[in-house]
Amino acid sequence: MHEEFLQQAIALAVDNVRSGDGGPYGAIIVKDNQQIAASGNKVTRTLDPTAHAEIAAIRLACKKLNDFQLHDCILYSSCEPCPMCLGAIYWARLAKVYFACSRYDAAAANFDDSFIYDEIAVLPSERIIEMQHLNLLNAREPFEIWAEKIDKVVY
Repeated sequence: MHEEFLQQAIALAVDNVRSGDGGPYGAIIVKDNQQIAASGNKVTRTLDPTAHAEIAAIRLACKKLNDFQLHDCILYSSCEPCPMCLGAIYWARLAKVYFACSRYDAAAANFDDSFIYDEIAVLPSERIIEMQHLNLLNAREPFEIWAEKIDKVVY
């Protein structure tokens, strides 16, 4: 069964390339052996660098289930998720991920995100994109108000 869903994600990626909708990526989200969301990569069509197939599928699944967490869902992706998608997968609390190609297969096709994996471990002040911490007196105020809020939705 996992192979069938993964084949669907690969077919979605192939269709995505052929249609010109975006890059060679497809993702499907399944709950209780039923597909609830599917998307190809839409970065170039939507001019949105976050419109990766996995993130688009997560957004669709969350809307369909009316929840921001996908505890009982499985993601099938045509390729190993990039660092951004990996973060989204953890935030969405997906149960499991199956993928077909590796990040090295993607790199061989000129989709190399190894520099992002490397940057995560580097201190913000030493990253390629300059990042400066400004220590403002009221910087923690949003967190303090959040901590005191009684009716918050914890995530």
